[in-house]
Amino acid sequence: MKSIRDWVFSHLVSMSLVSSRPLSASDSFFNEGHLDEELDDQAHTASLVASPVLPDGSHASYGNHEHQHNPSLQQDSIQDSYPHGSNKKKMDPLAKIEDLQVKFLRLLRRLGLSQENLLVAKVLYRIHLASLIQAGESDVKRVNLGSNRAKAVAAEQEAAGLHELDFSFRILVLGKTGVGKSATINSLFEEMKTVTDAFQPATDRIQEVAGTVNGIKITVIDTPGLLPSSSSNVRRNKKILLSVKRFIKKSPPDIVLYFERLDVINIGYTDFPILRLITEVFGTAIWFNTILVMTHSSSDLPEGPNGYPVNYESYVTQCTDLVQHYIHQAVSDSRLENPVLLVENHPQCKKNIMGEKVLPNGQVWKSQFLLLCICTKVLSDVNSLLKFQDSIELGPLSTARLPSLPHLLSSLLRHRSISSPNGMDDEIDENSLLDTQEEDEYDQLPSIRILKKSQFERLTNSQKKDYLDELDYREILYLKKQLKEEYQRRRENRLSKEENLANDDNSDTQQVSPEAVLLPDMAVPPSFDSDCLVHRYRCLVTGDQWLVRPVLDPQGWDHDVGFDGISLESALELNRNVFASVTGQMSKDKQDFSIQSECGAAYTDPKGPTYSVGLDVQSSGKDMIYTVHSNTKLRNLKHSVADCGLSLTSFGDNCYVGAKLEDTITVGNRLKFMVNAGRMGGSGQVAYGGNIEATLRGSDYPVRNDNVSLTMTILSFNKEMVLGGSIQSEFRLSRGLRVSVNANLNSRKMGQVCIKTSSSEHLQIALVAAFTIFKALLRRKAIESRSRETLESG
Repeated sequence: MKSIRDWVFSHLVSMSLVSSRPLSASDSFFNEGHLDEELDDQAHTASLVASPVLPDGSHASYGNHEHQHNPSLQQDSIQDSYPHGSNKKKMDPLAKIEDLQVKFLRLLRRLGLSQENLLVAKVLYRIHLASLIQAGESDVKRVNLGSNRAKAVAAEQEAAGLHELDFSFRILVLGKTGVGKSATINSLFEEMKTVTDAFQPATDRIQEVAGTVNGIKITVIDTPGLLPSSSSNVRRNKKILLSVKRFIKKSPPDIVLYFERLDVINIGYTDFPILRLITEVFGTAIWFNTILVMTHSSSDLPEGPNGYPVNYESYVTQCTDLVQHYIHQAVSDSRLENPVLLVENHPQCKKNIMGEKVLPNGQVWKSQFLLLCICTKVLSDVNSLLKFQDSIELGPLSTARLPSLPHLLSSLLRHRSISSPNGMDDEIDENSLLDTQEEDEYDQLPSIRILKKSQFERLTNSQKKDYLDELDYREILYLKKQLKEEYQRRRENRLSKEENLANDDNSDTQQVSPEAVLLPDMAVPPSFDSDCLVHRYRCLVTGDQWLVRPVLDPQGWDHDVGFDGISLESALELNRNVFASVTGQMSKDKQDFSIQSECGAAYTDPKGPTYSVGLDVQSSGKDMIYTVHSNTKLRNLKHSVADCGLSLTSFGDNCYVGAKLEDTITVGNRLKFMVNAGRMGGSGQVAYGGNIEATLRGSDYPVRNDNVSLTMTILSFNKEMVLGGSIQSEFRLSRGLRVSVNANLNSRKMGQVCIKTSSSEHLQIALVAAFTIFKALLRRKAIESRSRETLESG
């Protein structure tokens, strides 16, 4: 039953009505933690409290609580429904719940509501489910019989004409001034209980208003209205809330009504400070029993973008969702869902034949109000009888998140390389490149005449093709020659250092620094402010080793700076054979902060292995993931490189240890095979995995990175094995068009296909733009037709 119990607890918070629970004195709703912050002028605080208003209009002393009841257990409300009902204190919780269910069914009959009502069905179902949890497996039959018996008893007692039904509840009303709290109280009792004023606050002190509606005793605690959110009104609002907290301390309310005007809620709704102040004073428990009351619900609806009034239901949903969103922020929990009640107090409101006020959606708000209050009260008593309220808390989820072991394993198996300061790629087979004689052909080529644009246009198509092919061939040979010379220079410098023949003053043997290369253009926001003539979007590089650039947010607002982060790159030569590299990116806004960085250092032995160590830092929500990894590359054979690595990942209080083995075999200059296998374990779990990859490079490698790669992957985790395959290819389809294809599929029938193209030809760019515009027009037409159908149906 433990899993079912947890499921019910989650529903007690997330469902609209089941979230109600009694506000007992032990709850944070009545903690005295804020009393030391109360004001020194106690006389002013006392002036906010008035005597209760009885049904006959007279006032009574607040010290006399005989008319008040205990909201937790409702012992006085249990009737003699059974032969031994007089001995109430000896009734077990299941019998008390059954008696409470009888009372609930009798109230439904008096209000003319059917058990088929959706709200009623939810309440009955959750009462039955809570009873099953309390009873256990031994009393399941008793609970089922009790539910049927309660329905029969309720029908029998109502048929016999028994009018004694002691059921009452207390309501606390909160909200800003002028939202209609006092007017709603008068409409509820259908008489002038409190004074209202359309031009100034009418309630200046706390007072109790008692009365009977449809045979139900209702006591409403009317409170002074809170002032609009501002720094000058915070102190005044806190005075009012602290006075209300002291007033309800001895007799807690069963239900809280939070009032808002439906006709003034818009996108600029700014009452979050009030909601947060209510949460600070009363605690998050106050929102368990709160019903959102939207007054002025029959006001004229605003116009939509098409000039017609918006749909009533969608407008109400939008406004209530906005208020509920700020309540979630105030309690730091999005699981809470408060019921919503629409109210209209204007005397010109539309009425039905019974004289009851009807809303634009056809709902009688007064009967809906009674139903919501009764359901909330009944569920509150059930939660109290079964002692569920102590197990429900609002606030940020404290469940510790664990990283995915398959993700950590794939990160470990990923091939890592450390960039050298000269920008050369260690993955290129240096020996194979130096042994080739193809680059010497460039010096043996005859000279070629470079044509001007006008001369090129006079050539035939075949001549143009031959001319461009010749230029491409010469360009490839030239780039290979430059690359070979660079590697030759590196080898000579390394050999000279090993023999200790290098001289610091001899410039011929010193390592030649690479030529300066222009950085690519920095991405800028899509729009600029025409009023600002300053060129702000520039990046200056002051050093050769460190590259710092801003990061553009592609989803930023127009006329905004658009940069929300910074990136850092660097490659250093610490010693003769020791290299280090640092790359990272950081982003920060008003609420979130994220960082991703990779730091590494490598020692290369010219006649032996290569050792590397690195540290990776990555943000995961508000936590950080730290990974320390170490690799050793062994070059025992000319065309084979073995690699073994270890990693240690720390996330919160958990540590994960992984190991891998890898071997890379090259066949010639174009074909490469890579096989690796690894293991990652931690927190009582273990994941195994491995890859087999075959890569075929283009004939122009390493000048052009044309390649095709086939990869097979196997992963075993939690006694489940997943096989996957992927293909990656990058090639030049024509002289001005490059294509990149990436496709993958696994044994779970999940996959992805991604095709990217880049072109430098004007015609192809125009075709891409035309396709994009055509697709945008089709999407816009679909949106317009959908909105037109919505208006016609509304």
